[in-house]
Amino acid sequence: MKESRRSLTAGTMILIALASIGFFVAVYRFIYGLGAITNLSDGRPWGFWISFDLYCGVALASGGFTMAAIFYIFCRRKYHDLVRPAIMTAFLGYILVVFALLIDLGQPWRIWHAIIFWNINSPLFEVAWCVMLYSSVLALEFSPAVFERLQWKVPLRLIRRIQIPLVIGGIVLSTGHQSSLGTMLTLMHDKVHPLWFSPMLPVHFFISALSVGLAMVIFEASLSAKAFNHDVDVNVLGGLGRMVPWVLGPYLIARVIDVIFRGNFGLAFTAFPQNLLWWLEILGGVVLPIVLFSMPGVRKSKSKLFWSALIVVLGLMLNRFNVSLFILEGRPGYSYWPHWMEIAISAGLFSAALLTMQLANRYLPVYHLGPTDDAA
Repeated sequence: MKESRRSLTAGTMILIALASIGFFVAVYRFIYGLGAITNLSDGRPWGFWISFDLYCGVALASGGFTMAAIFYIFCRRKYHDLVRPAIMTAFLGYILVVFALLIDLGQPWRIWHAIIFWNINSPLFEVAWCVMLYSSVLALEFSPAVFERLQWKVPLRLIRRIQIPLVIGGIVLSTGHQSSLGTMLTLMHDKVHPLWFSPMLPVHFFISALSVGLAMVIFEASLSAKAFNHDVDVNVLGGLGRMVPWVLGPYLIARVIDVIFRGNFGLAFTAFPQNLLWWLEILGGVVLPIVLFSMPGVRKSKSKLFWSALIVVLGLMLNRFNVSLFILEGRPGYSYWPHWMEIAISAGLFSAALLTMQLANRYLPVYHLGPTDDAA
């Protein structure tokens, strides 16, 4: 009893409060409708939820398939201890996305329609199926932690036997929907600013998701090490940091060549204020992390790795907010600023995910993988 009381720290109490507020606002939304809690309109149907919960949420959960590929496909065994936490975080991230969509949809009771009514020409159809299937894959990939805790040996052995097919399926599904979020924007060529619009947006989205996946694992592992007293080897985190420039570098080249090839590079100097967002995104969110992670001194310091990874995360979030909110043109005569209840719901979902992560780290072997994992 004393231990549980001590566990309710000020941070935990704040998370519980935010999650509670978000829950009650969500109930209010389902009673009175979207118009009661949002500033969205027919002229501005995309708002804070799409940018933060969907576009950022899906990308920031990419550490799951990234680490699974590194460990299981490329057999980089040194990253053994980071795989399960990354998968857990990805799983919680996708659950957050699903709940956010339920709140954002005007008719959430029809969310299952994608299962039966197939519109194969719609990027949203592909996103819906990939999110459903990949969430199931993540649940199965994380299930060994539950089976180990419950000492269920038979289902644990079964999951071990299908581990590699699960990982491959997860990589394929993630590749599909990470890129399809960019495909959705290619349908709005008249709404997306020329500095960002490109037929290559699906490729840009996928590559940037890979880079932020690596950064998120560094970021989360650093926070977990302090919060849950885990010992994370700086050489392991530094190894991930060494990979970041090799992903961000091609992304930078692709973005710059694309805007030059399309004849829009001059807008980077004339299209105020959009050009400021573009330069901040490119220089601050891409070039600066490439320089930082290329420095051996940064890769040997846990604190420098943490802050460098945070810059990548913030750069990715800026990109997703840019393309889905800041530079996305609405219908003339309409403006948008998020209602406080919109932010409250997102903060509540995020807080609930952190609380779940806290419980998982306490009661499940998140940072302890069984010996059969190495043989998988």
